[in-house]
Amino acid sequence: MRGKLVVGNWKMNGGLRQNDVLLGDLRAGWTAPAGRQLAVCVPYPYLWQAQAALSGSAIAWGAQNVSEHTVGAFTGEVSAAMVGEFGCRYAIVGHSERRTLFGEADAAVAAKAVAVLAAGLTPIVCVGETLGEREAGATEKVVLRQLDAVIAAAGGQLPALVVAYEPVWAIGTGRTASPEQAQDVHRLLRKRLSAADARAAEMVLLYGGSVKAANAKTLFGCPDIDGGLIGGASLKADEFLAIAGA
Repeated sequence: MRGKLVVGNWKMNGGLRQNDVLLGDLRAGWTAPAGRQLAVCVPYPYLWQAQAALSGSAIAWGAQNVSEHTVGAFTGEVSAAMVGEFGCRYAIVGHSERRTLFGEADAAVAAKAVAVLAAGLTPIVCVGETLGEREAGATEKVVLRQLDAVIAAAGGQLPALVVAYEPVWAIGTGRTASPEQAQDVHRLLRKRLSAADARAAEMVLLYGGSVKAANAKTLFGCPDIDGGLIGGASLKADEFLAIAGA
């Protein structure tokens, strides 16, 4: 049976003092129910802080991005092996902000996912359509194109991935895909993954896009949604814990 997972994506937020409070509150407040996992993906400079605060707890931590390269003359880049030295379990790849603001193409996202796997970590691979693409009826075409690039690159390692559907039009906008809209895309993704690898039926699929405590239970109750990738709400311990509790 698939487990449940909620991951906080701090994005470019945080500071040493507020991080100490937030991480401490999360550690104190998370009761780790059976079959449920909680994680936070923090900016690179705070990986050591997350490691120090959460080691020995039931909360995992990870990075928000990695390089597709393993080593070399790539100024400013950070490899998956480097973040792994800070005890990371997860690394997000292909977040919509990376795709839209930094021009990351499907092939680059797929290469990053493979690099994360090679470092012994779990990639959280993001897919999702823009508002224009949804209104044009291209949601299926876009998310499957993005997913297919990762399927081809991951090969037999596909079941080791986590996939997150995050409609770009619902990220940080206050707009949320309806449970029916979200479930439709998750069903589509699971069908494609299962066709590629029978073991993929048990892969964890997350939803991301203005998830709050008020709507989390309904979204997570959908048959193909196994948890969430949470942005702004993950910066507030009470809200984040309430979402995880849903």
